Amino acid sequence: MSRETTDAGFQGDWRALAALIEANSVELAHLEPLRLQLVAQADKALAISKQQAGLIAGKQEMSKQFRVTIGEGNRLATLLRSAIKQHYGIRTEKVAEFGVQPFRGRVRRTKAEIAAAAATAK
Repeated sequence: MSRETTDAGFQGDWRALAALIEANSVELAHLEPLRLQLVAQADKALAISKQQAGLIAGKQEMSKQFRVTIGEGNRLATLLRSAIKQHYGIRTEKVAEFGVQPFRGRVRRTKAEIAAAAATAK
């Protein structure tokens, strides 16, 4: 008979052993208190296993709610930053205080730079 190595296997093994001891209770009467303790441990393990499964499901639900909350928060933060840009203007440095890059225009390349880039591209 092979030994169980999983938690559920242990519990099944304990219950089977307790049933066998109970079936032979006349000959094994001196083991009755230990059998009752084993049954109690099996019941306790089952209750803890059920509670653990509930907590895992609860954790998954909390994780889902957390992801939804983070998404909503990011959308609100984006909306607020857009409102701040609209209020202060896109070119003012004040928007940098709120984590928004102010528009500074782009640097125009000179004709010499354009010609040099065209020459290296050929």
